[in-house]
Amino acid sequence: MIDSLTLLIVIAMAFVTYLTRVLGFILLRNRTLSPVAQEVMQAAPGCVLIAVIAPKFASGNPADLIALALTLIAATRLPIFPVVLIAVLATGTLRFLLSA
Repeated sequence: MIDSLTLLIVIAMAFVTYLTRVLGFILLRNRTLSPVAQEVMQAAPGCVLIAVIAPKFASGNPADLIALALTLIAATRLPIFPVVLIAVLATGTLRFLLSA
């Protein structure tokens, strides 16, 4: 069972993530971005994903390394949303299966 504090933290993180999207839309909706700014905005999600998974390259945990390999394979073939789903599911499943 999930601890109530953990659930509250996850909900708060989801809200803050959603809030950043909404505020970004509100602040930028009437502006025309330069080509460089557009490129930066398009590259940002990939940069964040790399910043999250890159430390796993140094991990000694077999579950994390296998999940990382699966994520990299998926990233070469799929858009970002399915890749994130595959990464989360693979990591959770492999950590569960290989931790016993």
